[in-house]
Amino acid sequence: MADTGTDDRPLTLDQLTAYFADGCKPKSAWRVGAEHEKFGFNLADHSTVPYYGERGIEALLKGLMRFGWTPVLEDRADGGQTIIGLERNGANVSLEPGGQFELSGAPLKTMHDICSETGQHLDEVKTVADELGLGFLGLGFHPTIRRDQAEIMPKGRYVIMRRYMPLVGNLGLDMMLRTCTVQANLDFSSEADMVAKFRTSLALQPIATALFANSPFTEGRPNGFLSARANVWTDTDPDRTGLLNFVFEDGFGFETYARYALKVPMYFAKRKGLYIDLAGQSFEQFIDGKLPDMPGQRATMKDWADHTTTIFPEVRLKSYLEMRGADAGPWSRLCALPALWTGIFYDEAALAAAWDLCKDWTPEDREGLRRDVPRLGLKAQVAGRSARDVAVDMVAIARQGLKNRAELDGSFIDETTYLGELEEIADSGMTPADRLLEKFHGEWKGDIGRVFTDCAY
Repeated sequence: MADTGTDDRPLTLDQLTAYFADGCKPKSAWRVGAEHEKFGFNLADHSTVPYYGERGIEALLKGLMRFGWTPVLEDRADGGQTIIGLERNGANVSLEPGGQFELSGAPLKTMHDICSETGQHLDEVKTVADELGLGFLGLGFHPTIRRDQAEIMPKGRYVIMRRYMPLVGNLGLDMMLRTCTVQANLDFSSEADMVAKFRTSLALQPIATALFANSPFTEGRPNGFLSARANVWTDTDPDRTGLLNFVFEDGFGFETYARYALKVPMYFAKRKGLYIDLAGQSFEQFIDGKLPDMPGQRATMKDWADHTTTIFPEVRLKSYLEMRGADAGPWSRLCALPALWTGIFYDEAALAAAWDLCKDWTPEDREGLRRDVPRLGLKAQVAGRSARDVAVDMVAIARQGLKNRAELDGSFIDETTYLGELEEIADSGMTPADRLLEKFHGEWKGDIGRVFTDCAY
């Protein structure tokens, strides 16, 4: 995005609002973007993977370039550059703060396309990782390392976040260094369509969290949660996280979200390729050119775009809607998450049916569900129903939505095939974390090391 602001022409609320509204597109142009993160480890001893070194993350990134990926470089204060990611055909490989390895997929039309992209990525990563003696783990929270054992990636914005996080919450550093997620990005056609999708997905996000709950271990032992990752988000930074109750109020729209984002404290601005630490300062003052650390300089639209990426609610609005409530897991569930939300979002009858599940929930219902799901999973209760019962209905609605889409692969199989594992989870009432705990207390005999074989890609 171009730097369209100037020192003598401050950004307007209309411009900030248009950043979100410009995402509206006709149904024929709707696509789905899938993202997932994974923990790297050394095969020899299950230790974490540093950035530098012959068997480090940098070597992995360079090794992947043989498959047609081009490097994403970040300037350093010493004048050099660091490889912080890769890009190819609209997809990106990027680094999370603790070395978690992320694929942010290209916007694609069908779940078949997404699963093909995901499978190709995992094959390429495994090819290079095997050469380096590395493996990758699909869980929502790192099962063994302490916070101080996490590797730190040399990425400018993460230096700022690591300093600021402990000032605003107790678990923000855990979020940065010890969690992994799977996400889906979906489109909207209009402001009304955005509002309907935002409200429905925000209310039902804890149900998705329960279906994907996959982080019951911390530092080698059961931690009392089914999704420790989801619990981390309850004590990270109240200014930029949560269920955003204003989304459910009359009159909510693009401008409402822009006004909310304006009030979220900043992390940084980027000038001449380098990050400037502005953590805790006001974007409104930045617009007015009144930041103490950048006197006279005004925010640009590029600054606004960057700022919106530092907001972390359970559903995030950009020029699309980003579903953020699920633990990472095995290959099969990496495809299931976008399938779940595509089935609900991209069929009008399915979206209406999903809203019927949650439209009568009060703010207290929604907050209580978000609070209880990390510990109780599908056994949590909301408005007189179990999360399991809501999950069964939610997955069935998604199935019908995908069936109505009728997107077939080369074998004439539709997209409902990607929901099979979620249907089993919902029907059984057993989250993936429940299954892992059964293994830990059963066949693993308390040996957490088994997680590095049973949960590895």
